[in-house]
Amino acid sequence: MRSNQITIKDIARILGISPSTVSRALKDHPDINADTKKAVNELAGKLKYQPNAVALSLKNSRSNTIGVIIPEIVHYFFSSVISGIEDVASQKGFTVIICQSNESFDREVANARTLLSHRVDGILVSISKETTTFDHLVNLQEGGIPLVFFDRIAPEIHADQVIIDDMEASYRATRHLIESGCRRIAHFAGPQGLLIGQERLQGYLNAHKETGLPIHESLIIEADTFEKARNAVGRLIDTKNIPDGIFAVNDMTAIGAMQTILKRGYKIPEDISIVGFSDGYLSGITDPNLSSVDQHGYEIGTTAAELLFKRILSDEEEYIPEIKVLNADLIVRGSSAKG
Repeated sequence: MRSNQITIKDIARILGISPSTVSRALKDHPDINADTKKAVNELAGKLKYQPNAVALSLKNSRSNTIGVIIPEIVHYFFSSVISGIEDVASQKGFTVIICQSNESFDREVANARTLLSHRVDGILVSISKETTTFDHLVNLQEGGIPLVFFDRIAPEIHADQVIIDDMEASYRATRHLIESGCRRIAHFAGPQGLLIGQERLQGYLNAHKETGLPIHESLIIEADTFEKARNAVGRLIDTKNIPDGIFAVNDMTAIGAMQTILKRGYKIPEDISIVGFSDGYLSGITDPNLSSVDQHGYEIGTTAAELLFKRILSDEEEYIPEIKVLNADLIVRGSSAKG
């Protein structure tokens, strides 16, 4: 719950100017004209504005530590992101505290509290599947702790983001299956409460619409884990609703599907082609090797960390958030390359 204390954002909203302009005006910055400075300072006095003491103390007394909240450390993508973050942090002389939510909202809230208690200078966040409210993250931000979201973002929060174009990457993966001759393509989707789940589904749908290929609703299944994919493929085969292609929301889902397909006597890619998402090390050791979208996790980690340090080391209390959209590449291998 928000306190009644007046903030820079309140002054900015009332005057119809940006928070960064208010911040500069209060600091008597030379770039701000005299009339704006006067209006800001008069309103600040009238509303009895006081600088956020927590924010100032955190800004002026650094712990040289940053925090990372991720859903799963065992996921190849997230471990790659962490490698990128740690390399940048090490260069800056900072320590990294890594917390994992295990896809639990309650654990994510506890992670936020833990990092706050350690007085970290900033936090990088990829939200859990269960996270639909963001008060725990807003509270960190209002307490002066810079946040940078990566991969799984919280659209409601005004903060820096580092993402890939999930919709475009999913479109290209599905289009590849269509161009390989597939006509009944299943999508093993992620949770639709997550923006990445929505956008990967939309990319799949866009490829169908653009090519005029019919969309089979029964082939769109929420299955984002190894076990869920195995079960989903089994049900499709048992009900004779067999696809000739599968676009999976992540590599583990794709590999779970591959395992059941092969066990049930079907060939990959001759009978069913498969494309995954994340291009982890497992994609190169499956038989056949798995086609997948390379998310460039290490680059996401370094980019997100650089953005965070830009905020930590800046004198500005308010700033315009940046959205960095990185490229993703479709890596075609044996699971979808029909002779």
